[in-house]
Amino acid sequence: MYQNVIFDLDGTLLNTIDDLADAGNWVCARRGWPEHTVEEYKRMVGNGIPKLVERFAPEGDRDEATLKEALEQFSARYDAHKEDKTAAYPGMVDLIARLKAAGVNMAVLTNKADPMAGPVVNAYYPGLFPTVQGALPGMPTKPDPTLLHKLMERMNATRENTLFVGDSNVDIRTAKNGGLTGCGVLWGFRSRQELETEGADVLVQTPEELERVILGQ
Repeated sequence: MYQNVIFDLDGTLLNTIDDLADAGNWVCARRGWPEHTVEEYKRMVGNGIPKLVERFAPEGDRDEATLKEALEQFSARYDAHKEDKTAAYPGMVDLIARLKAAGVNMAVLTNKADPMAGPVVNAYYPGLFPTVQGALPGMPTKPDPTLLHKLMERMNATRENTLFVGDSNVDIRTAKNGGLTGCGVLWGFRSRQELETEGADVLVQTPEELERVILGQ
């Protein structure tokens, strides 16, 4: 049994991709940039909003001033519409509730900006995650383990009894960089091949499989 579990947010707990894509394409349309498909956005997310904006911007429009303006546009649009289509993945709210009842200590680590991360988590998983850590100004984001280790200190978690759960190569790399076991979920934004190539310690297809991994059943 893992006494502590740290979850990624987008693609793991919440299906946010449609709202992210809509906000990105809203910016693209207003700037005269080519728009992108939802599948393309699945490959762009994972390293935080500034990197997402850089990725959906045309190569010739990635100067600092343009990206700053586009980021401001995206952030305002996304903040206003971040709950239009977003939903918890089927079975995940019930799973988290069962794990909490079983005494598992859980937290969320996301590259979403910290002021936004907590309210988003609590909107879909009310009262289930006492600790949520998002991206902070001037601090490296996942897969750098800095914020992961700070989060583990807050949880009184050790490497031996902590599992990191995510849906992308960024998450598996975060687990490795932090010295943790990395579990990849197959319902998120990335493929089994990506997670296997990155070296996930375990892969799960359903919340029920994840529960068995965490509880050691």
